[in-house]
Amino acid sequence: MAFREPNASDTVPHDPTAPARRDLKPLRRLLPFLKPYWRQIAGASIALVVAAGTVLGLGQGLIALVDKGFAAGNAALLDRALLVMLGVIALLAVSTYGRFYLVSWVGERVIADLRKAVFDHIVSLSPGFFETTRTGEVLSRLTTDTTLLQGVVGSSVSIALRNTLTLAGGLVMLLLTSPKLTGLVLLVVPLVVAPIIIFGRRVRTLSRASQDRVADVGSTVDEVLTGIRTVQAYVREGMERQRFADRVEAAVDTAVQRIRMRAWMTMLVITLVFGAIGIILWVGGHDVLSGRISAGELSGFVFYAIVVAGAVGALSEIMGELARAAGATERLFDLLETRPDIVAPARPVPLPLPAAGAVRFEGVRFHYPSRPDWAALQDFTLEVAPGETVALVGPSGAGKSTVFQLLLRFYDPQAGVVRLDGVDVRQADPQEVRSRIGLVPQDPVIFSTNALENIRYGRPEASDAEVRAAARAAHALDFLEALPEGFGTYLGEKGVRLSGGQRQRIAIARAILRNPPLLLLDEATSALDAESERAVQLALEGLMQHRTTLIIAHRLATVVNADRIIVMDQGRVAAMGTHTELLRQGGLYARLAALQFDGAGV
Repeated sequence: MAFREPNASDTVPHDPTAPARRDLKPLRRLLPFLKPYWRQIAGASIALVVAAGTVLGLGQGLIALVDKGFAAGNAALLDRALLVMLGVIALLAVSTYGRFYLVSWVGERVIADLRKAVFDHIVSLSPGFFETTRTGEVLSRLTTDTTLLQGVVGSSVSIALRNTLTLAGGLVMLLLTSPKLTGLVLLVVPLVVAPIIIFGRRVRTLSRASQDRVADVGSTVDEVLTGIRTVQAYVREGMERQRFADRVEAAVDTAVQRIRMRAWMTMLVITLVFGAIGIILWVGGHDVLSGRISAGELSGFVFYAIVVAGAVGALSEIMGELARAAGATERLFDLLETRPDIVAPARPVPLPLPAAGAVRFEGVRFHYPSRPDWAALQDFTLEVAPGETVALVGPSGAGKSTVFQLLLRFYDPQAGVVRLDGVDVRQADPQEVRSRIGLVPQDPVIFSTNALENIRYGRPEASDAEVRAAARAAHALDFLEALPEGFGTYLGEKGVRLSGGQRQRIAIARAILRNPPLLLLDEATSALDAESERAVQLALEGLMQHRTTLIIAHRLATVVNADRIIVMDQGRVAAMGTHTELLRQGGLYARLAALQFDGAGV
């Protein structure tokens, strides 16, 4: 077909300048993933409270030490204070260990569950989704965004909660120590919170844009590595290096803007907080001199003020991380909430048994989602009887591959009906429909594993002997046994260690092992040399017996013996008949035959 069905790298992601949510509400959507681990979360919460309590308790010890130890010259009290401090430090260390371990464990488990949920959902999405979403963007969400969340769930949230408790407890202790000085502290709070709110909104927007730029980088790498042979064949390494560098620099520029904004926010918060502490020390010092408070109380107040200031500063830092996590959560759940176009009906109609492989297209009209103004099929009607071998021929762009796409129910037509064994495929379970079909694509997919598992993909429960039998039937046994480790040889990413013909024969063996009632062959022998093509053609002839077969062919010599040949043009059936009948009729098929056979000297 002239129209190549778009892959995920052809499209543009969602607009990164779209306004992000200005709060942390997206993080609430992680609660269902946290719920199964409530026991560990409860344990971490207890440890968190204990740790915060011990820190706040140190302030009371400081007050007693200054007023009753140093001021009174009580050496025994100083000794006891040291022992108590060591005990408090030990308790703080143990509780901190418990909090860190439990929170980190929960973070790992939650992100693992989230990754599995996202991947489970991705593989259920219809091919139409990947026409409008880049693979690199999906990978970024599955890896970069989940890694970001892992750090937040496993660390930042815990730190935020700890500092929130410390802040609340510190403010209470400040109030009990000196209401007057606490009033001064509270006057500063709005000044500190204001930059967090103002700058935080901008940080969230830049965080999401930064994540999108990282997705652009991943997409570029995926495209180049997938097509590395083409890149090198056309000597475009320099151009791709520059394109990648541009994407990386764009990601850096966005990240620098985000970092600059966070740095400004942190600087303002620190300046305001510690400036306020200086003023409070000046006022408190005069109160000590006038006898309104003791030196111990001022020391304790300063200690609590530093604790509160540290908590506020830490929260300002964590807010940036939480903002990024909110953006990542939003992106992940946008993906999780994407509904597949192709779903099983609430009450699917079962396909009849035994399977016959009867196919019928009734007045089908179909437009690909990415090209709604162009009809891939128009008023297409075709009936294929059980056991019949039908070839689809025609110029590129005629709609041949689209017939396969609709039969596999990767898409639904805008008009008309596609039936398998008399059942409208839209009323059946898509998995049941696909389980009756064996596909040998023009560009076979070889997974990054060994030959045994690649063939067994057609029927995972098949024994090793059945896999070998399928390989023998596909005339793949000889070259597979000649590999260094035979069937256990790793075939490389996408089968790069095999020739095109060898990859094709593994795909054919996979279909043979599946033993489907309906076989779809998309130029199944196009990548084979003359000798291999003849051998595989014999294997396919055996495979096609007693089952319905649809063949897409550009080389007419491979389908001259088909029961019927369907000539397609511009999404319609232009003619049909046997090879001899179509030659006699003249028209498009006769012209194609003349170009191929006459040019070959046949």
